[in-house]
Order: sequence, then C-alpha cells, then structure tokens
Amino acid sequence: MRRCSLFCSLALLVVSGFIGAGQLPAADRLILEPPKAAKGHIVLVAGDEEYRSEEVMPMLGKILSQKHGFKCTVLFSMGPDGAQYIDSNNQEGLRGLETLDNADLLIIATRFRHPDAKQAAHIAAYLKAGKPVIGLRTATHAFRGGEKFGDSLTFDQFGRQVLGEQWVSHHGHHKVEGARSVVEPGADQHAILRGVSEIFAPSDVYGVVHLTDADQILLRGAITESLDPSSKTLTEDARNKPMQPLAWLHPYQLPDGKAGKSFCTTAGAAVDFVDEDLRRLIVNAAIALTGGEVPAMADVAYVDPFYPTFYGFINDGNYYKTLNLKPEDFGLGKAPHRADPPGSPAWPHRPVPLQ
Repeated sequence: MRRCSLFCSLALLVVSGFIGAGQLPAADRLILEPPKAAKGHIVLVAGDEEYRSEEVMPMLGKILSQKHGFKCTVLFSMGPDGAQYIDSNNQEGLRGLETLDNADLLIIATRFRHPDAKQAAHIAAYLKAGKPVIGLRTATHAFRGGEKFGDSLTFDQFGRQVLGEQWVSHHGHHKVEGARSVVEPGADQHAILRGVSEIFAPSDVYGVVHLTDADQILLRGAITESLDPSSKTLTEDARNKPMQPLAWLHPYQLPDGKAGKSFCTTAGAAVDFVDEDLRRLIVNAAIALTGGEVPAMADVAYVDPFYPTFYGFINDGNYYKTLNLKPEDFGLGKAPHRADPPGSPAWPHRPVPLQ
C-alpha cells in the first residue's frame, strides 16, 4: 500500500509539473521536455574521454528544448556493471539508445565507443531509415571495432560513411593553437550559417582529407597563433594553405537503407561552446535537418549557467566514480562545475561560478 501511495504521489507530481518543469526523472538519461507541444525528438549522445561531451550535450539539449521546442533526450556513457554515475572513460558504457527508435535527429559526440549488440541495433535501424545526424568533433571516430551496425557498416566505418570523415590528425598544435572559422566561398547564404558570425574554438583544427564533391563545405578552420580568442590567424602558415574543412554537409546511405543527410563539425570541445556562434551553428543545423525554418538569429543564450571544463584525458581510473555525476545533475536549474584536468593550460575566456 505504501509503495502504491509513493508511486501515485510521484505520478501526481509529474502531471502537476512539480518535478523539474520540462524534465522527467530517469536514472541513465536526461529527458528535457519543451514548454509546449514538441516539434520533434532529438537524441543527443555524449561519451568521449577528452572533450567533455557530457557537459556539452545537456547544455545544447536545454537550448533546443526550452528555446526551440524540441523534446531532447541526452544519453551518456555510464559506469560499468549498471553503475548510475556518468563515466566518460567507459567505452562500453552507452545506454538508452532505444530512444533512437522514435527520434527525428541524432546529435553525437562520442569517441571510440563500443556498444553492445542490442544497443548497436538501434543505431543501425536509425541509419537504415536515413534519418539525419549531427556529428561533433570526435564523432568522426565515434565507434571502434569490426562489429557492425546492421549487415554492412562496421563500427570503424561510421565516421567516414555517415559523416564523411574519419580520424585523420591534429592539423593544428594541440592545446597550443586554436581554430577560427572562415566561410567557404559560395556558402554564405546557406540556412545553417544564418546569423552565424566568426567562430573561435580553442580546440585545434582537425585534419580532414576524405570529403568528396558530394559533400558541401560550409566553413573552413584557420589555425590561430594561440588559444586566446583574440589571437591572430597564421595567414602565412602552410597549414592554412588550404585551410581544412571545419563544418560540412554529407549525404549518406547504408547499402540496405534509405538516403540520409548529416552535418559535421570538427569543433565541439566544451570550451568551444563558449562561442555563441558555434552554439547557433548547431541549433541552425538541428532546425534545418528536421525540416524547420532557420530563424534570422536563433536564440542560443544559455538556459542555465554553463561552466565548461577544459579538454584533456583523465587517466585516474577512479575519477568518474569519485566525481559521481549523474544525468539528473545536468537537469534544468542545475549548473555543475568541476576543476580542469591536471596540466591544463590557463584559459580565462569562459564563465566561472561566483565565489
């Protein structure tokens, strides 16, 4: 009787809107409901060891849900053996991919993940349906292994086939040189670039060498002298002649599936998203790929404060278990903050909590 009473009380709280307006409880995911009827369902998948995608995806999900009307489900790489804490170092930790079964858009920022067969089957079904994909930074090497999504696409082939590129190289000097966006000639009127000014990303420029004439480059990345947003572009540096693609559209199709379209940018570290024009680029791409009308200047102000951690690998095997961050800790009204990894360069160009 007591258990029934507790369940009924919880249901009443949800219906009444007292549980995080726009947020429903879930142990291994974050669900963000829009204030009004949803325009569509976006699934955002975090899970990388270096660029803090577990911070990026909730922030983007809040903007897309509360300001642009999408239902957003954020998935994470969780700890081993059913643990309820986020563990971005756990390459087998992706859970909740069954939410792709009713998704209209996938935004992914994983790195070398290794989902089990059951989870991989949901990705395969989504891709066979030709539904749109947005890839951030390490999504070019989102998965690792010879296992397959369906009958034809191996984990290793995901980036090249679905996004147009795989892992190639750090074209800029990692943690020393940044990236500044330059509009590709002829792309300035594209809807995804509407309202997007110059982007600065303190993550370096990636090497991109496999795009073809079927791909549409929107932005290129110029290597800058330092990680300071005001640092100069290295205009005479041979690495900027030509500049590497920074953002592009790619057509994809599994051999046994429908034709689909993806958008990819090699920017995407949490600290990159301090730049509102990068946030607008992703919001614009989400609206465009789901068939909406991109506004002249999409609202991409933070819903809650955003305190991004600097990028870098964390080799302490107990770090995430000790940190004990849970999906609900990124919910509406919450703004987690943690120290940068040891050895990170000073980077004062981001908001920090008031002491």
